[in-house]
Amino acid sequence: MKTIGLIGGMSWESSAKYYQLINQEVKKQLGGLHSAKCILYSVDFAETQRHQAAGEWERAGQLLGDAALSLEKAGADFIIICTNTMHKVIEYVEEKISIPILHIADATANEILKSDIRSIGLLGTTYTMEQDFYKSRIESNGIKVLVPNSEDRQVINKVIFEELCLGEILPSSRADYKKIIEQLVEDGAEGIILGCTEIGLLVKQQDSQVPLFDTTVIHALEAVKRALE
Repeated sequence: MKTIGLIGGMSWESSAKYYQLINQEVKKQLGGLHSAKCILYSVDFAETQRHQAAGEWERAGQLLGDAALSLEKAGADFIIICTNTMHKVIEYVEEKISIPILHIADATANEILKSDIRSIGLLGTTYTMEQDFYKSRIESNGIKVLVPNSEDRQVINKVIFEELCLGEILPSSRADYKKIIEQLVEDGAEGIILGCTEIGLLVKQQDSQVPLFDTTVIHALEAVKRALE
């Protein structure tokens, strides 16, 4: 079994879910008392979020690059970055290490293609929904990406940072997300990417009439598959 290096803490709420999912899947695959070989480097989310807000992406990338290097030195065989948004700085991380990074968007695109879906709605932080670093990675697989309107994007982002990242799960916010999903479906989305690792804490499959692609689950299970190859 390979050792998974996790860069977490963005937020720790979703990182805890990664740890749970990875170990559950290893137990499912191998049985008995088996659990995952993994190393977690949990960063201070306030620090990375401050760099995001200031547009200091290179500094944010250097911070994650240092975390990745620490994981490599500790014995990790490959890295997963336990957040969608910070894949924006993956190039800075790759420069620091010699082991591979399992990209969350690649794992997600593979799952979408298995479902024979070619038009997908994307929910996430404003960075993920509005910038090309994530959408283009999905679209390179021949999948059309739809994003909510400007007002809805602000609602999604506010809930992520002011509620979900702080562990608050509010029914009113779930209702808002359901309306936004319904609009994306009306616009032609055949499925929805939960493109922030916290959104799956709020929205479940029963909240959507089309398939949901929870990037936390997809990424964690793909990491186990890679570890057991």
